[in-house]
Amino acid sequence: MKLAFAGKGGAGKTTLAAWTADYLARHGHDVWMIDADTALSLGRASGLARDGLPVPLVERHDLIMQRIGTGMISLTPEVGDLPEALAVDVPLGGNAAPGIAPGRKRLLVMGSVAGAGGGCACEANSLLKALLAHLIHDRREWVLVDLEAGVEHLGRGTVAAVDGLAVVSEPGLRSPETAADIARLAHGLGLHRQVLALNRLAGPCVACPEDEHLTRLPLLPQLPDSPELAGLPETRVGVPALPGLAARMLDNACVTGLPEHALVDRFIARLLEGFEHPAGGTA
Repeated sequence: MKLAFAGKGGAGKTTLAAWTADYLARHGHDVWMIDADTALSLGRASGLARDGLPVPLVERHDLIMQRIGTGMISLTPEVGDLPEALAVDVPLGGNAAPGIAPGRKRLLVMGSVAGAGGGCACEANSLLKALLAHLIHDRREWVLVDLEAGVEHLGRGTVAAVDGLAVVSEPGLRSPETAADIARLAHGLGLHRQVLALNRLAGPCVACPEDEHLTRLPLLPQLPDSPELAGLPETRVGVPALPGLAARMLDNACVTGLPEHALVDRFIARLLEGFEHPAGGTA
C-alpha cells in the first residue's frame, strides 16, 4: 500500500509517518520512506544522525542532468535503479513483533526545488515526479510519503495515485481548517480513501481490550460545526499527548522507541485499519 501524510506545519505528520514506517517494519514489511517535505526531518525523526542522512535528490545536479538533460528535457527518465542507489537504511525503533522477521526501512530524501539553487528547477521537478511515480506505481513494497506542510504537493498532483491519505491535525480550529482544505483538494484529485489523525488530544481515554494500562486511546472530541471544516474525513483516529515524546524532544530528534510504544502501536494499527475498512464514523 502507498500512503501519504499531510497536514498543517507542526501538526505531527512527520512523527506519524515515522511511527507508521517503524510499526510496519517491526511487523515484517519492507518500507520505502519518502521525505518530500522542505523541512527534511523524517530521517532525524526516525533515528538517523545528521551525517547519516542521504543527500537530497534535488542537490544531485550531476544525476539530474544525466537523467533529464537540458533544453529538450526527458519527461520519462530511467529511474528504476535510483531507489536502491540513493536510499539509506533506517534503524528499527524497537523489537520486531514476536515470531516475525523484521522488514527493512529505507529513506529517500527528495528535497526542495526552491532551495536547490538556480538553473535546474524544471529538470529537478521532472526527476522528482518520475521517481515518485515509479515508487507508487511500480514497487510492491509499502511506500510512505511525508508531504510538505499545507496543500502544495496535492495541488501539483504529486501523490494523486497513492492508495490513501492520512490527514493529520491537532485539536482546535486552525489545524482542522487546513486539514479540511487538504481533504477537499485530495477528493478533487480522486483520492477518496482518507483517515483523519487527530494528534495530541487531551481529556478522557478509552482502554483498548489488549492492555488497558498501556493502550488507552483518547475519546475523539466533537469538532466545531463550521463550514470551513466541511469535507474532513469521516474515518478518524486519535492519539493523546505523550509525556515520553515531549521529554524526548528536549534533547533527541528521534520519535520511535518511546516509553508509550505500546500505545503508539495501537494507534498506528487503528490508523491502518481505517484505510483497509473506511467507514462513516470513527476508528
